[in-house]
Amino acid sequence: MCGITGWVSFDRDLTAEGPTLHAMTETMACRGPDARGTWAEGPAALGHRRLAVIDLPGGRQPMSLTVPGGAVALVYSGEAYNFTELRRELEGRGHRFTTDSDTEVVLHGYLEWGDAVAERLNGMYAFAVWDGRHDKLVMIRDRMGIKPFYYHPTPDGVLFGSEPKAVLANPLARPRVSLDGLRELFVLVKTPGHAIWDGMREVEPGTVVTVDRSGLTTRAYWRLETRPHTDDRDTTIATVRTLLDDIVRRQLVADVPRCTLLSGGLDSSVMTALAARRLAEYDEKVRSFAVDFVGQADHFVADELRGTPDTPFVHDVAGYAGTDHRDIVLDADSLADPALRDQVIRARDLPAGFGDMDTSLLLLFRAVREKSTVALSGESADEVFGGYLQFFDEEARAADTFPWLVHMGRHFGDDSDVLRPDLAKSLDLAGYAADGFRSAAARVDRLEGESDFEYRMRRMSHLHLTRFVRALLDRKDRMSMAVGLEVRVPFCDHRLVEYVYNAPWALKSFDGREKSLLREAAADVLPRSVYDRVKSPYPSTQDPRYARALQDQAKDLLSRPSHRVFDLVDRDRVRRAAEREAPVGSQWARRGLERTLDLARWLDLYTPELDLS
Repeated sequence: MCGITGWVSFDRDLTAEGPTLHAMTETMACRGPDARGTWAEGPAALGHRRLAVIDLPGGRQPMSLTVPGGAVALVYSGEAYNFTELRRELEGRGHRFTTDSDTEVVLHGYLEWGDAVAERLNGMYAFAVWDGRHDKLVMIRDRMGIKPFYYHPTPDGVLFGSEPKAVLANPLARPRVSLDGLRELFVLVKTPGHAIWDGMREVEPGTVVTVDRSGLTTRAYWRLETRPHTDDRDTTIATVRTLLDDIVRRQLVADVPRCTLLSGGLDSSVMTALAARRLAEYDEKVRSFAVDFVGQADHFVADELRGTPDTPFVHDVAGYAGTDHRDIVLDADSLADPALRDQVIRARDLPAGFGDMDTSLLLLFRAVREKSTVALSGESADEVFGGYLQFFDEEARAADTFPWLVHMGRHFGDDSDVLRPDLAKSLDLAGYAADGFRSAAARVDRLEGESDFEYRMRRMSHLHLTRFVRALLDRKDRMSMAVGLEVRVPFCDHRLVEYVYNAPWALKSFDGREKSLLREAAADVLPRSVYDRVKSPYPSTQDPRYARALQDQAKDLLSRPSHRVFDLVDRDRVRRAAEREAPVGSQWARRGLERTLDLARWLDLYTPELDLS
């Protein structure tokens, strides 16, 4: 895993722009603490920061080859889990390799197949190839959007990077945000291609973006397609298990210490148990890590979202699977530390407003990184298998908007509540979400003869896999790479996604519960407690000291009435939340304060130009 960046300028010689390329590259130091490299030739300049995972001495980048017609250079972030098979195929076609890295396989794959190499890769990746034979830059992103990839067209070329901060380090990119950028911040929907910052775009998942002297073109090489599912229940369950075994086997390959992120829920427990079984074949134990909060297991209070604490289930799985387990126990002072808030915002480049669910994730990853470099996560299983509560919520099912907005609105309120009324009116978040929903729903193909109910559930699944999970994947990548930890997401393997997406809802919930297929596919490796456990979201502290710390920080902010944040948020609402005497321990009550504090620090750290007209 790495950080990539670069610059193409057809009107100048970028070999003279070393300081700017260096500045862009160094913004990615957190993603690649092990090595740095740059490459420049004529109109192209590439930068790379490396986190060494496979072939530690041999995978240095940028990686280039001189071939007839010119140089071909690559900067690559991610992992190709089928690189061994591809390497054998390429060797059979006459290619010769000097390293054992998957990076070199991707480079030779490009030489053999051009940008069609993307269609042969199984993995998570974002990479750019400068092809000097044709004076063009080719940018490619994985099918599910696991690895981030941003670009900024310029009058004579393009800037690009793993994260916006790399692009913004170039003077040609202005840190400017308009109303559409703010809309994207306050609606929990990842609009394809949208990057918040004016002039900047994302390489969309499953897409190739090519830049040459004639301009910029895009080509989708993958999309989530509707296909008939003809397998019966037993065959479907067996196929899911076969896929999971293969996926975990592939994603355990690394030349550095590995581990799993274990929450005690079905998803992470299945992945941990399968990893443990695989490594046991080599007399090796899998490490597992879980996050917890001081006193939470003993004083947990159930609510509508979380009916049980995670820790007892985590320990059941760790004991059942025989993992080398460690709980990362966090206190309220650490979670509320303003310095940690700054680190979260710098990691994400955005004021996400997820509060302790972001700070705890960063602290968890930091502790994990002390022992391991690669971690397997259960992320995206809820989207793939239908695990969220909104999949069983009749109002959310029937709504002409994104279903998670209906369900989450009941628990967290409206994000626009914190905004100044005049700004909220200008943003029209409901209208923005409605427009996005219509655009997203129009991309869902219906099977001939599919019932209205099955089509509605297919649409829900498609929306989660193309608009919801991408926000969570971006969060997971940014927070883990902020500490140099590579997090892999087995449930995002495109083969599994395609197969389960096309299974009808009647199969996905054949026993009336969430994620029926996943539960049965891995029943033999799970303790009964986890097999029977109801879905529980990522944990959040219930410690009232955390809420009081937020109130104190908000009062300090209120003492600075000229702060730019009050151009965005309603000062009176912030004051009422900061002074309220009742506990603000619930997420719904805390969210406005967390949003406000995040916005304030983002404005301080990034000093964006805001166009509110």
